[in-house]
Amino acid sequence: METTTRPAPDRPARAGATTPLAAPGRRVLLLGAGTLGAGLALGTGTADAARPTLRRGSRGSAVTSLQNALNRLRYWCGTADGSFGHLTQQAVFALQKAAGLARDGVVGRKTYAALDAGKRPSRRITSGSGFEVDLSRQLIIATSGGKLAHILNTSTGSGQRYYSGGRWKTATTPRGDFRMYSLHSTGWQSGPLGNLYRPGYYDRGWAIHGSTSIPAHPASHGCCRLSVGATDMLWKGGWFRSGQRVLVR
Repeated sequence: METTTRPAPDRPARAGATTPLAAPGRRVLLLGAGTLGAGLALGTGTADAARPTLRRGSRGSAVTSLQNALNRLRYWCGTADGSFGHLTQQAVFALQKAAGLARDGVVGRKTYAALDAGKRPSRRITSGSGFEVDLSRQLIIATSGGKLAHILNTSTGSGQRYYSGGRWKTATTPRGDFRMYSLHSTGWQSGPLGNLYRPGYYDRGWAIHGSTSIPAHPASHGCCRLSVGATDMLWKGGWFRSGQRVLVR
């Protein structure tokens, strides 16, 4: 099995301000107010301290704000419900990948900064509709009518060797410009390498499909994995259809 080195969690910045060694008075109070204003304007100091580190299992209004911000940038995470679960973690993975950060699913100083800066991946499909699979970033970008619709975490071919059909093969996701040609619209489909949730095939046995395991790194036999929730959302929105473009790059 493939092993990975887990990156250090993205932790919030430590407060580094010190109290001036001066007699108390109006001057000190004014300096303190100025420092606070600068911190709020620059997103540092007291402003950062007020933003808690969030991870899977976190709950509350800060999570709701995070979810709303992710959805606004098109990092789909479902309904903003204040609970940091699987879908929110998938969206955070996608944001971190687009911003070139450690893919740990933890929202700390650097991930907040990427969110505030509106970091999104570049697209090659800028007209019409289709799925764009960015292999280097492990993202699926959905475009509709030339406009960005969704940015989703995916896991593609691991590059590992595996045995199937009487011979050894390498888990790869071929690059190319394809069209969906075969669809399985309901439930799980059993295959020789495992179960696929509502797959849309675009190249021989390769498909975009739902899975219960979508890590932040390449781990599949070659298909493009999505969360079950994202797959249901895409089916409901009419994304899985015969002739749908799938650009793998």
